[in-house]
Amino acid sequence: MARGQRRICLLQARPLHVDGRQRLSNVWSPSASYAAAKDDAHDAHSKLIRAGFFRQSHAGVFQMLPLGLRVQDKIERLIDKHMQSLGASKLALSSLSAQSLWEKSGRLTNGVSELFRLTDRKEQGFLLCPTHEEEITTLVARNVTSYRDMPLKLYQITRKYRDELRPRHGVLRGREFIMKDLYTFDITVNDALKSYKQVQAAYRNFFEELKLPVLVAKASSGDMGGDLSHEYHLPTSLGEDNVVSCTSCDYVANEELAEAKLPDTGESEVKHTLWSGITEDRSTLVHVWYPESSGIVLNAHALKALVPDLDLSIEEPTDFISSAEPGSLKVVNFFDRRLHHLTHFLEEPGLAESAADFEMKTNPAYASIQYLAKDTEGKPLDLLGVTTGSPCPKCADGTLKVQEAIELGHTFHLGTRYSEPLEARVEVPKAILESSSSSSPSTTVSTTEKQSEMVPLQMGCHGIGVTRLIGAVADHLHDDKGLNWPRKIAPYEVAILVNGAKAKPELLQAGEEVYDRLADHAGSDGLRLDAVLDDRQSSLGWKMNDADLVGYPVVVVVGKYWADGREVEVQCRRLGVRERVKVDALPGAVHALLDQL
Repeated sequence: MARGQRRICLLQARPLHVDGRQRLSNVWSPSASYAAAKDDAHDAHSKLIRAGFFRQSHAGVFQMLPLGLRVQDKIERLIDKHMQSLGASKLALSSLSAQSLWEKSGRLTNGVSELFRLTDRKEQGFLLCPTHEEEITTLVARNVTSYRDMPLKLYQITRKYRDELRPRHGVLRGREFIMKDLYTFDITVNDALKSYKQVQAAYRNFFEELKLPVLVAKASSGDMGGDLSHEYHLPTSLGEDNVVSCTSCDYVANEELAEAKLPDTGESEVKHTLWSGITEDRSTLVHVWYPESSGIVLNAHALKALVPDLDLSIEEPTDFISSAEPGSLKVVNFFDRRLHHLTHFLEEPGLAESAADFEMKTNPAYASIQYLAKDTEGKPLDLLGVTTGSPCPKCADGTLKVQEAIELGHTFHLGTRYSEPLEARVEVPKAILESSSSSSPSTTVSTTEKQSEMVPLQMGCHGIGVTRLIGAVADHLHDDKGLNWPRKIAPYEVAILVNGAKAKPELLQAGEEVYDRLADHAGSDGLRLDAVLDDRQSSLGWKMNDADLVGYPVVVVVGKYWADGREVEVQCRRLGVRERVKVDALPGAVHALLDQL
């Protein structure tokens, strides 16, 4: 009997309420053993763990707990809103993709090392998708046959997988993650670029609604293909990218594409210095000639673009030169565009060859020598990295600022990179193709015009990292007490705290009344407040520490001021607000604070 009685007591220790109110006593949030801890050294990821948003199950893999799932769901609903503003249709593609599709697109043979691969019982090769270009292009190729179905915008929010060698920073770089990807399909390049601009506008609206200082940077398309892309970055000390922006104008670029204004040196000689490196297979020696000046650094991205297999970890290849076999080393000399006084000899017939012959005679290890001052497109080489304080290339007065940032989204114009190999084509009347360059092309075809041709679809790919956004926002807004969420994605917009350890019945009823007033009140946007009642059997001090850690935008404390004049204390840590408010004025006061967050 005693054992049964103890069991009943345990069941009664955590009462469940089904009265329609959102209560923290009904939410499983395993943060009790962490909430009261005082450890200001913890970073945002540690706070997410301590507050009960998620738990790590394996390296780079996390289980989303109820509070974390509420944040994730709100991000997804906000994304849905802005994708629907584009007229995009939502679907769900499988996380499994056939390796044969990736072979057909050419990406499997490009040495992609972060793919999770598997085979079925029939020895057919599959992989877990890190992205879905192959799958969506094949789906459209099989089901869309008419140009009248264009433009087409399809998106999904789904799990993706990446076999990271070193997962780090929690959900900022994991092996499993949630991502939104939108794919656009158009007939002509002009139409595709219109879709691209529409997506850019939707992305700006999305990040502005979150009130995040996102930098939109022109970027390289990399392995994705295409010739137009932009990255959406949030400045943070945990950033894996450097974003360059002007202090005066709207110039923003990824470090890979950023450039500074060239100093006006005329024809005067500039002091120069030399950096030497060697390729990974130790077969090519690379000399880089650039201006000698304090603060100047070489642009590693530019060097890797010129010599993809350059081993940047080796800066003094002297040992490799001295031990090289005769005639085994190729030598390439690159000259930065600021050293034009050194490259005049390249324009004179025979001078470069004579210089190469002389150097090969003095060093038997050299098999061939090249001198290059321009890239494959004939542009002078820009081999220097941009530093803070460099002059802006776009305006006369601005200087550049280099910031560490994390990429939250990316937009790509892919062109026919995937539609060509995967045969996503439609038959289009030539009259439409010929009129595509006009501002308002006609979509009607004369009955006498029967000529048409099969054209590959023009594609765009546009992503937002959902789980990455959670980690980036947490890092951007956390302080020494805990997290701070934008109201649009906070697990709850406002938390009502009642002293549960010593609460009188009338105080608990007051907490429920305050909850009802807030939950039933709609703001200017027509939406009701997303409130939660903290009715857990814990002291008010513990609850306040927990509320700071979780990061509710607004906290309402029902306590000692209630009996005096039906007043509560309203707190907003981000805005530094702590004030007494009468219950009748409470909804308006809370909305006024939330509108700023």
